[in-house]
Amino acid sequence: MTLRNDIAPDSLSVSLQPEGVEVEYHDGRSVFYHGVPQRATGPVTAAPGKDVHVLVTDPTETEGVVVYVNDRKTSDEILEDSGVGRVVLDAGEETSVFPGVDVRVESYRVTVDADPEAARGRVFVFAEDELGEQSWELVAEE
Repeated sequence: MTLRNDIAPDSLSVSLQPEGVEVEYHDGRSVFYHGVPQRATGPVTAAPGKDVHVLVTDPTETEGVVVYVNDRKTSDEILEDSGVGRVVLDAGEETSVFPGVDVRVESYRVTVDADPEAARGRVFVFAEDELGEQSWELVAEE
C-alpha cells in the first residue's frame, strides 16, 4: 500500500444551494454534495468504510477549506493540484483540521466535532461510499 501524507488545504470557492453544497477545486473540477445537511449540535460519527470530507466555510460562505480524513486512495499530487487537504490518522488519534474543528478515529469510524463560533464559519461533514452519502452541518446549541 502506498503511504499518504497529510496535506494542508487551500481556500476554495463554495456555493451553498438549496439542493446541496458545491465546491470548486483549483484544477477546474467541482464536486456537488447532494441534499440538505442534517443539523447536529454535537459530534457526528461516520460509519466504518465511509469517505469523510470536512468543509469549513469562511464567514461570507463563498469560500472554504476541504479536508479529506483518512483518504488513502487519492495521490498527494492530485490533492495538491485541487487545493483539498488531507489528514491521515491511526485508531485512537485525534487532530485539529481547522481552528475549532477536531477529528478522531476509533475502530475505523471517523468522528468530527466542532465549535462553529471558533471556526468562524459553517462546518459541514460529508460521509459517502458507493452506496450513498450522508451530510451534516455542525451547529452551536441554541
